Amino acid sequence: MRPVPAAPCPRNCARGAVPNDKNRAAGPGREALGRSRGGLSTKIHLAAGRRCRPLTRILTPGQYGDCPQFIPLMGQVRIARRGTGHPRTRPGAAMGDKAYSSAANRAYLRRRGITAVIPVKEDQKNNRRARGRRGGRPPVFDATRYRDRTTVERCFSKLKQFRAVATRYDKRKEIYQGTVDVASIRIWLRDPTT
Repeated sequence: MRPVPAAPCPRNCARGAVPNDKNRAAGPGREALGRSRGGLSTKIHLAAGRRCRPLTRILTPGQYGDCPQFIPLMGQVRIARRGTGHPRTRPGAAMGDKAYSSAANRAYLRRRGITAVIPVKEDQKNNRRARGRRGGRPPVFDATRYRDRTTVERCFSKLKQFRAVATRYDKRKEIYQGTVDVASIRIWLRDPTT
């Protein structure tokens, strides 16, 4: 007697729903909703300029980490020039908190000629110290320049002033992305000078 293969879940189960014509994007992270400590949530990854205005945004489910989203976020940055010319894709410096500290992110910034102002995590410091001479030099960290990182937190507070952004009412990821984009446009229109 041959074994009978297991039948797929008749409903869209949270685990392992099989993609089909009705359910194309089934699986973890669908619609940028995911389980975190507070229940279902969405995380907004944001790059902001010095004047607390959002430059680019990425939405992910709440349980996704910050570090893997750093390179795609930096790849979307476009800074308009005064006058004519292509927009800049390389800011002078990239500031982030310890969640963005990784060798891959630092190598990406070094390759593009962008100064990394990211503190090193304690476990990374301890691992480097444990290796002794083979651990290499610690990355340079400018503590005075790191104080400017509050611009991102202030930009988030401006975005969260919009109730539809602070409390996600939208079911679809694209609709919520549009809500965040409209809120970002309104922030830019408050102070349009570059």
